[in-house]
Amino acid sequence: AADERLAGAAGLEFCCFVTHDETGCSCAIYRSLERKLISVSFRGTCAPIDLVTDASVAQVAWVDGEDVESSDTVKVHTGFRKSLDSISRRLKELMLAAVAPGDDLSDYDVLVTGHSLGGALSTCFAMDVGEYGMDAGRGLPQLEPSEAWWSSIASTFGKKVKIGAPPPPPRPKSLKVYNFGSPRVGNTAFCRKFDSLVDDGSITEAYRIVNNQDIVARFPRSVNAGVLGNINYDHCGATVLITELGDQISKQQQNGGEQAMFNQKDMLWIEGESDDSACPVKDGNVLSDPLGSGSILGDIRDSLQQDESDEENEESSTFNLAKLGNIAEKVTGRLQNLSAEDVASAVGIDKRFTQREMKVMQSIVTGEGLTHHLEDKYYQGMGMSAGFVAMVGQELTPLDELGQRDIEEIISSESV
Repeated sequence: AADERLAGAAGLEFCCFVTHDETGCSCAIYRSLERKLISVSFRGTCAPIDLVTDASVAQVAWVDGEDVESSDTVKVHTGFRKSLDSISRRLKELMLAAVAPGDDLSDYDVLVTGHSLGGALSTCFAMDVGEYGMDAGRGLPQLEPSEAWWSSIASTFGKKVKIGAPPPPPRPKSLKVYNFGSPRVGNTAFCRKFDSLVDDGSITEAYRIVNNQDIVARFPRSVNAGVLGNINYDHCGATVLITELGDQISKQQQNGGEQAMFNQKDMLWIEGESDDSACPVKDGNVLSDPLGSGSILGDIRDSLQQDESDEENEESSTFNLAKLGNIAEKVTGRLQNLSAEDVASAVGIDKRFTQREMKVMQSIVTGEGLTHHLEDKYYQGMGMSAGFVAMVGQELTPLDELGQRDIEEIISSESV
């Protein structure tokens, strides 16, 4: 009911709800005939069966029938594929039927979205439609030939279809995917394929919105799982980082007392658009040169080389205790500031990777990783990025109208 009210406020008409009892996969279809827009929203994790779907790390071939053992095969999370495959064909049939009489899907923009598990399913669905069109002759991609994409539509609605050569599955005018708090979906080959569809325009836009330290958006992890083999996961689409209200409020000493202040900074970061920095949600390079600049061994080597250079510039090259003491002092000083990242860099693990992993572990211990995943936190973050204080059940307040009393109320409500 709440979804229908929100859809109505956005000028969308609720069409239907598609669900599968066994897998628990569910989504809703909305449309606007006036705007020629069809929106699909996948439900996130909310039932025990969804936890089973989320928990697996095993992968299967994205195209059913391909060799899953090949390192070149596009692979996807087993649970996500099974869940979506259970409703995918019916979903595409209903989307084809959602257009107005006389219209074609190519006249319509399609928006796919979802939170958590729903975000992962939206990525998979967009990947399918982006590459193959709205093929309602099958569920997800397969090596076996599909049935005619229009056959079930014709039989369902009693239409007589007379054609010569079968036309290809129709494609929407545009295909956009915005997911929230989505876990990683597939291997590197899957992400390369997805991003290539974005690059060639088959998928018009793809953004993966992550709220601060959301732990779900950083899993599953790439693992060497023994009997399961080497399993890698990566991100699809551009990452959008948002932050919640509580992270923008700090307490400062002012007029002899402590006062809460609203920072209003770093509320939105878009990969590839805001700046050239690497995405902090992605793993990046795990390995690095143990002697590279910034590593503990590299810094010690640089100190020794500098001393050798200074020694060569001197008139006498006689080694003395003063020079030895100078080297020892530099090495000792560096070792005294030794961190966990330095230890990792000594065995060839990138310091930035170690820092990210430690931050992930810290978010789990403090509980931030899970609280940042909640839907109301995403609502707050998206509201702030648009210039509003967005609290569930409350009217939107422009950020520039935020007063001291409002800040105190926010702190009070966040601590409840």
